[in-house]
Amino acid sequence: MDDALVGAELEDIEATAVMEEPNDSAGEVEPEGETQPEADAGPEQARAAESAGDGPEDPTEEEEAEARGPGPGADLSDEQLEERALALLFASPDPLSVGRLVSLLERPPAARVRAAIESIGHRLQSAGLPLQLRGIRGGYMVMTIPEMGEVVGRLARGPAIERISPAALETLSIVAYRQPVTKAEIEAIRGVQAGPILRSLVDRGLARVTGRADVPGHPLQYGTTKDFLDRFGLMGLDDLPRDAELARD
Repeated sequence: MDDALVGAELEDIEATAVMEEPNDSAGEVEPEGETQPEADAGPEQARAAESAGDGPEDPTEEEEAEARGPGPGADLSDEQLEERALALLFASPDPLSVGRLVSLLERPPAARVRAAIESIGHRLQSAGLPLQLRGIRGGYMVMTIPEMGEVVGRLARGPAIERISPAALETLSIVAYRQPVTKAEIEAIRGVQAGPILRSLVDRGLARVTGRADVPGHPLQYGTTKDFLDRFGLMGLDDLPRDAELARD
């Protein structure tokens, strides 16, 4: 795409109000060093494109720990391992993956760490406490149960979280299920212009440019972000509701 055309599209977007149903056409966001996934790729390919680099994929923390062999954590009893894992999950402000826990617990077998995580989840569920273990963004966190949302929300000192408009939520849903997807494909599904809403979703960190489609004109493609998984409480894209689940609701 010609740089002048991209610039013109961006000017159109900035002149349009965000998060409202658009009436004017708008352009797209230039990618910043993103790689180009295949045009018809699904969520699995989108995740691969997000984690892929220019060279071979780096080993995960879990793989590195296994390569180093068992550490002092292997001598912990199941009860000690579970107690330490729970303390880490409770204290961490971010989700902890199995690999990260293996490293922090001084390299016990990953299978034992997974068993400890499962046991912690069952214990919290049966204890009657307002806490639960949630899988989110590829890791695990100890969180309050949904019923405590209103009470915990009183801790917030800043402005309330900006809500997503129905039009933006519809657009974001298309991006989530069809990613990587182009603006034209979204507009074909919704029947209205999608440029301003796409730009606002990118600005709010819920969507991102993943590359360009391998079709004439090479339009930009969009996918979701890790912040999207956080906002909607998802472990990964595989946790998105399927057709049967949506039909039941």
